[in-house]
Amino acid sequence: MFGVTLAELSASLGDPVLALGLAAFALLLLAIPISFWMVSGGSNSAVVTLLVALANLVLTAQLVLRWWQSGHFPISNLYESLCFLAWACTLAQLLVERSLSSPIVSAAATPMALLCVAFASFALPETLQEASPLVPALRSSWLVMHVSVIMCSYAALLVGSFLSMAVLFTDRQQTLELRSSSIGTGGFRQAKLATSSMDQSDGLRLSSINLSRTEQLDSLSYRTITVGFLLLTLGLISGAVWANEAWGSWWSWDPKETWALICWMVYAAYLHTRFSRGWSGRRPALVAVAGIVVIVVCYIGVNLLGIGLHSYGWFFEA
Repeated sequence: MFGVTLAELSASLGDPVLALGLAAFALLLLAIPISFWMVSGGSNSAVVTLLVALANLVLTAQLVLRWWQSGHFPISNLYESLCFLAWACTLAQLLVERSLSSPIVSAAATPMALLCVAFASFALPETLQEASPLVPALRSSWLVMHVSVIMCSYAALLVGSFLSMAVLFTDRQQTLELRSSSIGTGGFRQAKLATSSMDQSDGLRLSSINLSRTEQLDSLSYRTITVGFLLLTLGLISGAVWANEAWGSWWSWDPKETWALICWMVYAAYLHTRFSRGWSGRRPALVAVAGIVVIVVCYIGVNLLGIGLHSYGWFFEA
């Protein structure tokens, strides 16, 4: 998949933008084995957080440098959008780790950013890595608004979905006691009837119970996916406004638009099962995992086919 010759690697090191991408790849590649090793130990490592934070800073410098070189916001081709997605994934991971300092978070989320950088750096041909002038349809202030919000929504949805995937491996048929939407820390979540004859007037009491690691992951994945879903909704609305401004049509059933709508519906179903049905644990996690597949088809699949108004180009022919 990643067939890169030494000559191509040397050429990449000569380009500071590509070299920064390789540096971010090296940092994330180093963070993954440490994070998985820490999972077995049961404790989080500040080293992993530091490596991911450094990768985020390197990707920030890469995007700023590409912005300065090209003269436009760096999300106009597949290479730039992949690097932006990797930046958003690492940022989302760092924010999530502030809520739950667990090695499972880094072990679940870091591979996504690594795959984005690896695909951009090693799989794409040089013609799709180089900066190019914007086509007339993209010369709009809506470019930053629409594409950046969509990329950030993908990052939040992917990180949340991979946390849900971690629930599938840590659940082990455990019965989760989260109620309704799973919002909050769950400090008071179990109701019991007072059975003590010493105090019959207490009636129904709430007891404080700490959430297990699986329940924390389940709740955190729900909250992360909720943020991603709201961003995706905002991105679809801004895209429709931009399409009407550029092409005179709010919705044209372009392949990318169709798959984006499917993606929205999958995660809407996920939120419905959590909010209305009160599902938690493995069942909504399976819906979230299906969402990963839909995002990959929507984001990468359209470009592999090279069809539609949103295609960055079929890289096999580049």
